[in-house]
Amino acid sequence: MKKHKNMTTQKFPKFFTLLLASALLFSCAQKEVNRLVINLNGEWQIAKTDSLPADNFSATVPVPGLVDLASPAIDADSTHYENGWYWYRRTFALPDSAFEVANLKILKARYHTKVYVNGIYAGENYFCFSPVYFDLKKYLKQGAENEIVIGVGCQPQLPDTIQNGHDYETERYIPGIYDDVQLILANKPYIRNVQCAPDIEKNSVRIVAEITANQQDSPEISYILTEKTSGKKIASGKVSCTKVKIEKSADGSEPSNYKADFEVVIKDAQLWSPEMPFLYQIELKTAADAKTTTFGMREFHFDPEKRMAVLNGKPFYLLGTNVVFQRFTQDPDRASLPWDRDWVVKLINKYKEMNWRIVRFHIGPVPDCWYEICDSLGMMVQDEFAISGKQLQPLRSALLAEEFTRWVRDRWNHPSIVIWDANNESTTLETAPAINEVRKLDLSGRVWENGWAKPAALTDPLESHPYMFLSYFVGEKPSEKGYLHDLFSLVSDDLNDANGNTPDSIPEGMKLFPNIRFINEYGWLWLNRNGSPTTLTRQVYSTLWGDSLSPQQRFYHYARNLAMLTEYWRAHRQTAGVMHFCGLGYSLPDSPVGATCDNFSDVKAVTFEPEFYKYVKPAFAPVGLMLDFWDKSNAASETIKVPLYVVNDTDSLFNQEVTLTLTKDYEVFRTTQKANAPALQVQIMNFELPLPADAGNYLLKAGITLNGEEVFCVRDVRVDSIAP
Repeated sequence: MKKHKNMTTQKFPKFFTLLLASALLFSCAQKEVNRLVINLNGEWQIAKTDSLPADNFSATVPVPGLVDLASPAIDADSTHYENGWYWYRRTFALPDSAFEVANLKILKARYHTKVYVNGIYAGENYFCFSPVYFDLKKYLKQGAENEIVIGVGCQPQLPDTIQNGHDYETERYIPGIYDDVQLILANKPYIRNVQCAPDIEKNSVRIVAEITANQQDSPEISYILTEKTSGKKIASGKVSCTKVKIEKSADGSEPSNYKADFEVVIKDAQLWSPEMPFLYQIELKTAADAKTTTFGMREFHFDPEKRMAVLNGKPFYLLGTNVVFQRFTQDPDRASLPWDRDWVVKLINKYKEMNWRIVRFHIGPVPDCWYEICDSLGMMVQDEFAISGKQLQPLRSALLAEEFTRWVRDRWNHPSIVIWDANNESTTLETAPAINEVRKLDLSGRVWENGWAKPAALTDPLESHPYMFLSYFVGEKPSEKGYLHDLFSLVSDDLNDANGNTPDSIPEGMKLFPNIRFINEYGWLWLNRNGSPTTLTRQVYSTLWGDSLSPQQRFYHYARNLAMLTEYWRAHRQTAGVMHFCGLGYSLPDSPVGATCDNFSDVKAVTFEPEFYKYVKPAFAPVGLMLDFWDKSNAASETIKVPLYVVNDTDSLFNQEVTLTLTKDYEVFRTTQKANAPALQVQIMNFELPLPADAGNYLLKAGITLNGEEVFCVRDVRVDSIAP
């Protein structure tokens, strides 16, 4: 790399200078523990070239972020980012004292990363969705200013064997360093990695620490375990490390040659759950290094007999949503929102307000702070890798296993992550071998989901995507009985999962895979945030409700029908959960029009579209209702039977009054019955409804009060005159 010309030296912000000075003073005061982590986030210089590192930098860009945040714009005419290299530059100072370890950690960057330090090439990495370490020790100047330059390429330039995150709904694959950058300075014995594996039955946690030590060392490691929030000390001690065979590092960092493997008892351990996201912290120290790790006491699996998920020993019905970070990057309102911690906290809290308890990070990871926020706020996570649909590139299980290993090792202490997910809607044969190679590394024993491919183990769930309204997208028309009767009067086993997409893989003698099914997508009713249909729903709205609807009318139909879908899938209990699609996507109402969308009226303010919030929130209530009524028309003055499903997803008996009303401009009929829905079960109540003699359109509503809020279910009732 040539020496850069005409570069202005980047100045540290005052707060960073003070922070670094404080850290150095602390490290001097604590000579036996010398780890120093320099946060390299912030403003970097940026430039674009065809290939070689840049000589001149005339713009700045935030890290983490994407290159379209550069100011002034360096790529004003680019919309697809098909070629070239984007070079990030900054300087930083190092203390006078020498360190035996100097690792640069880039948590996530795309696509293809090259690193130069003080003008010298220091390494490169092709993977885009997992962290990488670069050993910078021989390139750094102690007690002086250092220059670092990081280049990122464009998606089409990646080798075709490297997973590039292709998604049929993504038009702009914007490069960038989209997660944190850190420089880790330490001495040996160096704590390279820590895994915390809770055992809630034994009230203990297994700690496995990987240590890199000099040959003459015989390392010991001490620990202090505390409650994260209060700092209350729970346990402490010291253990010896054992020598292990040195193997190639999975993430590019220096491999370990010692290991500490021990168990710590946590008396009266507080369990982590969405209702009580209790966190612990363990600090490990060698004679020269220290590392602190956060974890939660949590156990999660799927029970094949109960056909449900189990959280901390109790059946747990999964209600949630999806976040599609990759698609959101092309949203016109995205800006720096994904890296604004306050905005992410507000978003996750809004999800909890909707009664969602799990989020699927769809077709690729989010920035690391999202996982930390989910840990602290109690939002469970299905963490999905960036493979989707029919691949346009060859997949290689060996390369996938290498990146899966980096992915799992980096995130395995997050209690929020309960499911690893290898792909979305793919039938590839390459992911299962990679899953089963990496599965054993996770001592918490999380399940893996494998898209529409054959499940990698019988204990893993199946991904189900029953898009019932899809039939009207492909040209079908409702029958004379109406679309509600067509869709909802019967319960089908066709849930659009591996059973229908890879039927040749079903075990011999079985009609379906024995694995538990789990709906993590459904709907096909998307609207852009301005109320216009997307490319996938224009025909649906035209067929069912006509072409003259206003945006407000479309929002109303969307909300009412999505609520009915949610009630339907919850009530019939064919799967272990229901996840709305999607809680964060993108809105592209103008050319090229997007295919899907989320439900925000204002994504910056995290404000849901009002009709969606009104009707869909109660459909996800812990105790939900479903009126099993789908008739298009009814005769005047007749009495009809209306089944009501009371869906109790709490762990206690629901024993309250349910009110049923029929209204027009006034109340026509009212009755009540007492529900007795056992914990985690569905009660079917039967109501007799006398219809009025006057023809017209009426509204049937079932309602309860839960935690001070109204939970309701509504159906339209058309009453026709009796022919003379």
